Amino acid sequence: MSISPQLSPTQPAIQGVVACLCAGWCTTCEAFRPAFAALAQAHPEWRFVWVDIEDHADALETAPGGAPDIDNFPTLLLSQPGGQGFWGTILPQAPLVERLLRQGEQGRLPRLTQAGLAEVVTALAESPDCQP
Repeated sequence: MSISPQLSPTQPAIQGVVACLCAGWCTTCEAFRPAFAALAQAHPEWRFVWVDIEDHADALETAPGGAPDIDNFPTLLLSQPGGQGFWGTILPQAPLVERLLRQGEQGRLPRLTQAGLAEVVTALAESPDCQP
């Protein structure tokens, strides 16, 4: 599965996918959601996805190794086509995500071990309820 959607000539090439894995009951996640949506608007070169892990538990179970073990929220998955990325809990602050995006654009992210999860999350990007 490719993480690059069909692009028009005016759209920049997709750098990768940025997914915020959250839970509907998490007030921290809900407070972060407007900032995440603003990041999506500011960075059309990245595909942003908002994934409620309870609403999409069945889809996440299809990832190699099963559903991810998430201890805290929000958890961010940043995945690039070459296999580099970031996976982990973050402070809900847009500048932290901005820094990760810059590192990705500069090729400075480590190899991601959750590549299968990235494919599942990318497929969820088509779901209307997964939009930032």
